[in-house]
Amino acid sequence: MIDIPPIILNFIYVMFGGMLTLFFMKISCTMFNKMVNFNISDELGKGNIAVGLMVMGIFIGLGISLGLVIGLGLS
Repeated sequence: MIDIPPIILNFIYVMFGGMLTLFFMKISCTMFNKMVNFNISDELGKGNIAVGLMVMGIFIGLGISLGLVIGLGLS
């Protein structure tokens, strides 16, 4: 078996976890945009703070949950 240094292995985990998190954030924002009766991008462009806070909550929730899943998967 190949012996990979821990620093390289951790870097690979971080890159994979970051890409996975961004992918799920894009998917969740797209799905949520189809569920509501307004366009999130248009509302953010108009400066709607409530929509910005809503998207922030989605991203924080997904980030925490995926971070825990990836972090606990390392041990």
